Amino acid sequence: MIVRDKPNALHLLFAVRGSVLPHIAPALMIMISLSVALVLWDRHISQLPHLNSQPFAMFGVALSLFLGFRNNAAYDRWWEARKLWGALVADARALAREAELFLPDPATRQLLLRRFRAFLHLHRCALRGIALDEAALRQRNAAHLTATQPDAALTEMNAALAEAYRAGTLSGFGAQTLSARMAAISLAQASCERIKLTPLPYVYSLLIFRTSWIYCLLLPLALLETAGWLTPVFTAIVGYSFFGLAEVTEELAHPFGQTANALPLDAICRAVEISLAPHLDETAPPPLLPQNYRLD
Repeated sequence: MIVRDKPNALHLLFAVRGSVLPHIAPALMIMISLSVALVLWDRHISQLPHLNSQPFAMFGVALSLFLGFRNNAAYDRWWEARKLWGALVADARALAREAELFLPDPATRQLLLRRFRAFLHLHRCALRGIALDEAALRQRNAAHLTATQPDAALTEMNAALAEAYRAGTLSGFGAQTLSARMAAISLAQASCERIKLTPLPYVYSLLIFRTSWIYCLLLPLALLETAGWLTPVFTAIVGYSFFGLAEVTEELAHPFGQTANALPLDAICRAVEISLAPHLDETAPPPLLPQNYRLD
């Protein structure tokens, strides 16, 4: 995720970090090259058809509306994912406080919180589709969880609570409270998995890709007469708008990815570790800071 203070106009014009320009640059170069070739052909070899620009204006408005609809759908996914991970942070802090209230045995409390910490990192890795950091999990006393799913950590947390309840060290009200907390955590986990496993319909991406290319490739024919040698410039501006918005939508539609605009799951997990450290009698690690304006 890109984190930076409000940039000035110069930075906004030339900033590359977090921009979609590197991703759409090949498409823009193709359109600019084609536009230059069409202008040269029209001026020096043989006159090309000069199309009426009015149909392109109507087509452009329709394409913009469709891109806006898809962008809203993608942003809803990103926003919901952000709220779910915020809820997990709140649940982590509430779980630590509730464990202090209802679990008098320090060993049981620390076991519960370590299992939750392991769950959070397992959940992060599962959502991002990356290999587990076994060394980091060993440091968190969860080496045996390195080959399991995040739900295994929740199952072990529940087993610890059930054992404490049967032993009489956890009251019925405490068991009910902590069970409700576990249900909230499980609901947030399932909701994150729903976002990851049900992407936006592929037909949206296919339709936008095709119509954007058709529009941008035919646009120079409508600009030859009015724009002349500026045709490549206007074609590049239109292409940057359409392809750029499509690329932004693609990144927002995958909020758990590792792109520059995805959620900073590493930093969120570190915030939870900082919150849990006093309850585990550990030294809190330093917060993760943006590197070159990027927070992972």
